[in-house]
Amino acid sequence: MIGFLRGRLLLKQPPDVVLDVGGVGYEVQVPMTTLFDLPAVGEEVTLLTHFVVREDAQLLYGFRDEADRRLFRELIRVSGVGPKLALALLSGLDARAFAQCLQRDDIASLVALPGVGRKTAERLLVEMRDKAGKWLEELTPGAPADRESATPPKIDHRGEAEQALVALGYKLSEAARLVLSVDDDTVDSSEELIRRALQASAPKGNR
Repeated sequence: MIGFLRGRLLLKQPPDVVLDVGGVGYEVQVPMTTLFDLPAVGEEVTLLTHFVVREDAQLLYGFRDEADRRLFRELIRVSGVGPKLALALLSGLDARAFAQCLQRDDIASLVALPGVGRKTAERLLVEMRDKAGKWLEELTPGAPADRESATPPKIDHRGEAEQALVALGYKLSEAARLVLSVDDDTVDSSEELIRRALQASAPKGNR
């Protein structure tokens, strides 16, 4: 099992990144909350990983801290929640924000995420409250720290942001609408567009 990777960041193509580890390029899928914390392409980075083996693929999921990785592992144990949905959940809510949802029974924030219906949100709140234990309670219930993108300017930020949102479960038309609504002259990366689009799609009280 691959527990972590340390190497040079070669590519950011949400939700995928590529790390050069000793001359081998590892493709890793990361939630947007992790992507926002990554350094610029070309710099060294360490990702905690979760390795999934399927009949048709071997997939690596990466996280910047243990709390998010542990939450991912707990989420995929919930009935009806696979790695793709868990990644989408963590793209909208990191471990601390998810802990707040549990404490407040905040179904609205979960339903606002792509692929999460009301029944799934209710099941997540019930099962995760039982499964999470003290490790989630220990997380500070305050607002998550601000995350800043360190990605250099790219061509077609809007197209990359739309593709990333589609990969997270949004319909193409909805992804295009969200990206267009938050794009302005101050945006210099697709990650910033994705961040703004996710914030725009969340309930007002949770932005």
